[in-house]
Amino acid sequence: MGTKHIEIKNKLDKGLSLKVSRFKEVIKKTSPHKHDEYFELIFLAEGEGFHTIETEQYQVSAPDFYFLKPGQLHFWQFTSIPRGFVIIFREDEFNNLREISLIEMVKKLSETTRIKLQDNQYPQHLLEEIFHEFRHPSEYSSEIIHGLLKALTGRLLQLKGIDTGISSQSPAVYERFSSLLMKEIPKLRKVHEYAQLLHVTPQNLNAICKKQSGKTAGQLINSQLLLEAKRYILHTSHTINEIADILEFADASHLVKFFRRNEGITPSQFREQHFQ
Repeated sequence: MGTKHIEIKNKLDKGLSLKVSRFKEVIKKTSPHKHDEYFELIFLAEGEGFHTIETEQYQVSAPDFYFLKPGQLHFWQFTSIPRGFVIIFREDEFNNLREISLIEMVKKLSETTRIKLQDNQYPQHLLEEIFHEFRHPSEYSSEIIHGLLKALTGRLLQLKGIDTGISSQSPAVYERFSSLLMKEIPKLRKVHEYAQLLHVTPQNLNAICKKQSGKTAGQLINSQLLLEAKRYILHTSHTINEIADILEFADASHLVKFFRRNEGITPSQFREQHFQ
């Protein structure tokens, strides 16, 4: 029996690094999927149901805002028609010299997954302007959209109460490591393998990760592998044997030992707990 990996979607048309659209106004359950190397800002003005991101389930109660990072798994199950906007963009949409403040604000916003908005906090006018400018491009449309995105991001950071000050040193190595981690797990799972790709020593990589996250590179690799296992356990019907094969464990017993060591229970028990 062949194994099936979790679907990776790419909603950006070829050559585009930004897309603005209205949220699809349909009631349906989407299949668990990940996004291909782009960020997604989701604004819901209307709609009820559930939004699952990784292993966390949120009850949708519009108005809502969600921030999805590249590689995150999610799916929807609506019980009423959703209405709103979706803004997706790649990291290279913004100029890393001229737009450093916007880039830093987006990074700060990415530290949160959801902001529950009050009715009077939903940024309808900003979203309509961004959508109109994207649909009817003309001279300076890109500059206008980026300016509106900066205002939108600033407003969301205000609502979240996050400091928008620019950091003096961008943790570039840590960010590249985090990006590599999502792409290369389960193929690469040793600190020295990532250190080699990042052109640093394993000791330096561990020190950088410890400073930025409080965890060593090895602990972060372990956490990402555990997250991948949870994704397949909760969001697919694969057997434990099949999941062990997908995640490149020697056999199912190695996956069970790894999972029990980190979670205190077996993969089967973890699946049963979430589907009781």
